[in-house]
Amino acid sequence: MSGFHHRPVMVDLVVELFAPVPPGVVVDATLGGGGHAEALLDAHPHLSVLGLDQDPDAIAAASERLARFGERVVVRRTRFDRLRQVLAEVLPGLGRPGASGALFDLGVSSPQLDRPERGFSYRSEGPLDMRMDPSRPVTAATLVNETDEAELARLIRAHSDERFADRIARAIVAHRPITTTTQLAEVVRDAVPAPARRRGGHPARRTFQAIRIAVNDELAVLPGALDDAIDALVPGGRCVAIAYHSGEDRIVKQRFRHAATGGWTGPSHLPPPPDVRPTVTLLRRSAWRPSPAEVAANPRAEAARLRAVEKLELQEVA
Repeated sequence: MSGFHHRPVMVDLVVELFAPVPPGVVVDATLGGGGHAEALLDAHPHLSVLGLDQDPDAIAAASERLARFGERVVVRRTRFDRLRQVLAEVLPGLGRPGASGALFDLGVSSPQLDRPERGFSYRSEGPLDMRMDPSRPVTAATLVNETDEAELARLIRAHSDERFADRIARAIVAHRPITTTTQLAEVVRDAVPAPARRRGGHPARRTFQAIRIAVNDELAVLPGALDDAIDALVPGGRCVAIAYHSGEDRIVKQRFRHAATGGWTGPSHLPPPPDVRPTVTLLRRSAWRPSPAEVAANPRAEAARLRAVEKLELQEVA
């Protein structure tokens, strides 16, 4: 499975952020090819990794890549919305009361994009699939060919901020059935006004992103998974999330802020009620961004936004 090679984004910062956490298990909730996990295990002998991923190709590749770490690695094929259940199964066997860290590297991985047969990319011809878990029943073809025009426009707009969502949805419906990635890309391109095609990259990029998110139900399961990860952390443990578009980043920001304020939404100049208990502290108010050098070496890193929180000591929330 050496072909599943994904260059981890902002890996040096990820390694740095997990350096101070207590000895124990870091949950890599989006294991992918194992790049972040490998870097963490190499740099921090006090940590082990529980890796989760729904993609069987990723699981096979990461298992091979991380085999040299032996018992410091446990891999499970599952989506991160089952994080709480998997931790309940694994942590007691490791003698750990909770997790020392959690990492979410969201979105689609380079190997998924680069394999035409997976149907994620508008750049090369393949079936309209886009499933991260190939056992899921709904493919991109199902969504594109069976969703009514109004709902299709809503999905495209909601998941990509595409301002031509109505025009694109109308064109998709008019050209059904659509069976390949290149066919869909052409339909979307032709639906976008000519002046808009000349800026912002390929005109189909946003639509493909939106359909992928809808097919995999990505945003719906993210808030609960982030909350579960924070709940599972031991004091001093950290949760790190890397997002690649506004919808993901907005959810990460909201859930981290909710945990950091205890859900208090009152005026900032007033103290919160005594029953409001923050559980984490923000490690930085704004998101980290990749360096220009990293973007030059890996253009797909350009959109990345990294946010991180640290679990408070128990007496601080008592």
